[in-house]
Amino acid sequence: MDARVKGLFITIEGPDGAGKSSQATLLAERVRELGKSVVLTREPGGTRVGEGVRNVLLDLEGEGHTAVSDALLYNAARHHSVIEVIRPAMERGDIVISDRYADSTLAYQGYGGGAPLAELGAIQHLTTGGLMPDRTVLIDVSVEAGLSRRHSGPTEGLNRFETSSLHGTDFHQRVRDGYLQMAADDPRRWRVVNGEANRELVAAAVWAAVEDLF
Repeated sequence: MDARVKGLFITIEGPDGAGKSSQATLLAERVRELGKSVVLTREPGGTRVGEGVRNVLLDLEGEGHTAVSDALLYNAARHHSVIEVIRPAMERGDIVISDRYADSTLAYQGYGGGAPLAELGAIQHLTTGGLMPDRTVLIDVSVEAGLSRRHSGPTEGLNRFETSSLHGTDFHQRVRDGYLQMAADDPRRWRVVNGEANRELVAAAVWAAVEDLF
């Protein structure tokens, strides 16, 4: 990482229904209690371009998407997030916590959708300027548990990756397996947390996974 960057970058990853958003929020609150300045962001989103891309990518009525076109859209949004939100915050010395980042594209469009991993990695390096998280926490849940949570919640929160017939159980299992493979390949950066416990226990495990950074 660039020596001029003074902050920390933590990402929360996981399959659908893992509880990433709520855990990212809880982690941000805990870090703020330490007196740290925290920027909480999400993918896709966090910028004007990112929120526009989010509407396109997650639209339940969207048709004609492919793994490659999705990857390119996610990376366009990610590029703006890095240059407008993440890197400036880190240069100020802030702690950045992101609900998803580049590993999501590898998991969903790569392992899940079949887009070539090497090519995805090259695109992501270009769009992020090579910026990698200091720590990535994978909140792991089984496919059955994750999708059950999502479908038992409010329908307005669902996206096409959870409702489309193109993204069935096999797709979500490949996504989960991809996440676990990435975590196994880079144990220095990744920590894996059991996301099937209650929210408080998961939050404690997430904190334990990043506490050494502080």
